[in-house]
Order: sequence, then structure tokens, then C-alpha cells
Amino acid sequence: MHIPNQPPYLSRRSLLGATAGLVGLALASHVRAAPAQGKIRLAGWSKPISEITNILAEPDKGFFKAQGVELAYLPGTGGGDAIRNMLSGQADVAFTDPGSFFMALDKGEKLIAIYDIYPQNVFNVVSLKSKGIHKPADLKGKKIGVYSLSSGTRQNLLMMLHQVGLKESDVNIVVTGLLNFAPLIQGQIDATAATDTGLAVGRRKGLGEVDVMQVRDYLNIPSDMFVVREDTLHKTKSLLRSFLKGYRDSAAWMIANPEEAAILAGKYAIDGTQRDINLDVIRLRNASAQPTQAGKPLGSFDLPALQKGADTYRALGMVQKQIKISDVVDTTLIPRA
Repeated sequence: MHIPNQPPYLSRRSLLGATAGLVGLALASHVRAAPAQGKIRLAGWSKPISEITNILAEPDKGFFKAQGVELAYLPGTGGGDAIRNMLSGQADVAFTDPGSFFMALDKGEKLIAIYDIYPQNVFNVVSLKSKGIHKPADLKGKKIGVYSLSSGTRQNLLMMLHQVGLKESDVNIVVTGLLNFAPLIQGQIDATAATDTGLAVGRRKGLGEVDVMQVRDYLNIPSDMFVVREDTLHKTKSLLRSFLKGYRDSAAWMIANPEEAAILAGKYAIDGTQRDINLDVIRLRNASAQPTQAGKPLGSFDLPALQKGADTYRALGMVQKQIKISDVVDTTLIPRA
């Protein structure tokens, strides 16, 4: 099933995103604030949605205010849009995905990743039990749905195939848009590339028994990171450190209090109308926020995995330059556990 009017550059994040506009998060007066350090304008990849409830809850919880940081959230239309909004000077920090980060570096942008928001990869490939697809090699010759040709679903599918020696030409990729489970159920495709939250919603809508292959089992490249310009890092290191402390505290709160977060999602998230779905999404995001290495604090990078991801992007032709991850990641601002 192809959506004829869908622009080829739209990704999963673009389809979920909105026209960017600066949204200031008003701070609750009862929160005790540290001495003001400054303002951080955060460029997101999406509208205010339930999976970022820990950020949206700032008016109630004041995690950033407690660090002396005034937070403003700039909605976006994808990870690439978050980086563009930062590069244009509209934001200080980009909430973006590794692919968009790699592609910006490939174009010569001077960027540094400072915090691994979701170290666990959230992408998967889903098939009906009747198809007998249990491992990536079983996808050879099969029709596989993706959100769009520039989406994270396609990029992560190609990375998984690459790990078992398969190329894009070994499968038949079909653009389905976000409604990717309908053509799967109707037999128009053999499998579909999706995300953990997409699968959770699909299951609640009657998807039934399926086989799921997790991309992280083959290459656990992160899903999202905080990225800044090199000059921003040098000029505002203390402010960025406080921002990351505020974010870490917000993430730890959501991990410890998913039910409270699900309630607040109903107050602040545009998709937060169903508390049970909010809770599903929040629990999945809490799981993806866990470091890949035991004992490491929230925000920790798995540098070998990220390097392997960059090398795979180059092998697939999605970037041309060789990216040395140790040169473009700064771990010194990550708050200690």
C-alpha cells in the first residue's frame, strides 16, 4: 500500500511532528529553584507527545528549574529538523537520532553528542505467525513495509539486514505510511518495520499473534541523543551540565513513577487522551532509556555500538565520510549516578 501524496523526505518523525514553533514551558511557582544560570532552547523531533512526558511535566515537577535552567521546547518535524533548528540558531540543543547526526556530520557540520537519551534501539520487524519469519535471513525475497523511504524504520531495517549479509535489493521494500499494520494483517506485505510504541498501539488495536525481531539484537545503535554545536559546548559547558542534570532527574522520575507520568501525559501531551496507552508508551521509553552496560548512569554512551552504527551507515552508502565516534562524542557532562 503506497501513499501517493506523501513527500519522499518524510520520516516517521516527520509524520508525527508538527510545524515548529517555540513553546515555553511555564514553571510552577512552588518549585524551589537553584540560582538562575540561563535558558536552554531544546529542539525536539516531535510535537509534545506522551513519550517525552518527563520533559513536558516541567511546569509541575520543575526538574530543570531546580538546576537553575529555564527550559523552552521547540517542536519539530523529525530528527533532521531538530538539527536544522539548532544550526539556524533557534535552539541550543537538538533531541535527535544517530542517523540525522551522522548525516549532518557527513555534510561537514561541527557537532558533538553529549547524552544518550535512549541507548536501547526501539526499532523492530514484525510478521504474522503464519509467515514463519523468525530471523533476518528469512526476510530474503519478502515484501517489507516501512513508514517512508527516509524513515528510521527503513534505515534500521537495512542495518539489521546488513548484519546478516543481506542488501536492500534482496528484499522488496513497500512504503506503507504510519498505518503499517493494516497491510500486514491484510496480507499485502510479509513483514513490517516498526517501533516499540507502534507495535504496542497495534497490539491494543487487535494485531494478534506476531513474531517480532528486535533490531537491538543485531545492532544496538541508540535511538536518540542530545547533540550540540561545538561552539555551544565550549561557551556554555556549565549550563549544559545543569541542563543534563535536570533531564537526568526527569528521566529517573518517569522511570520510578510511570503511573504518575501517565496521568501528567493526559495534561500535557497531545496524544495523551488514553491513560492506559500513555502508560504503555512511558514504560517502553523507560526501558529504552536504560544504559546498555550494567552499572552505568543514565545518559551513558555505548561508544563501540555507536561506532559500528556509523560504519554501517557508511557501508550502506547513507554517509560518505568515515566518522570517528570518539571525536564527536563528549561524555564529560553526563551526570554521575
